[in-house]
Amino acid sequence: MKNPRWNPYLVGMLIGLLSIVTFSVANKPLGMSTGLAQAAGACAMPILGSDQVAANTYWAKTAIPAWDYSTLFLVGTMAGALLSALLCGAFKVSSESSVWIASFGPSKAKRLVAAFLGGIIIMYGARLADGCTSGHGISGCLQLAVSGWLFFIVMFASGILTAKLLYGRSVQA
Repeated sequence: MKNPRWNPYLVGMLIGLLSIVTFSVANKPLGMSTGLAQAAGACAMPILGSDQVAANTYWAKTAIPAWDYSTLFLVGTMAGALLSALLCGAFKVSSESSVWIASFGPSKAKRLVAAFLGGIIIMYGARLADGCTSGHGISGCLQLAVSGWLFFIVMFASGILTAKLLYGRSVQA
């Protein structure tokens, strides 16, 4: 297997360049929560109908569905992650995590429920904050916005605290 880890300095530089290109071409910051909201709206349309989706406050800010910058950025990020995993030989389909099993047991149902609930909570927070990790953290920090820096500090502090509470000190990445 090739090296599955990228050089963090190179990645940081590439994210900075991507941000410059994105601002220059699309006149928008990096971000995913709008694209995810659009995808959720598109999935809800066959079930709820387009009028119900359009009237829903969660989807009110976005044109649903739309193949715009946000949706293309979301699809491009997933395709890029897949390509990266394939190129370094690290791609595998698995529902198991040694860290999860050591801490919470082998129940796949429990892990899927926890992942689903975590996804709901993080998307709710992203929509409530009117932006996601990449929108607030990366783009906000690049623009020297106080909210971006505050977000990154709180995100890292709460992530470290949550990891310590859930996994303790003995877990190694």
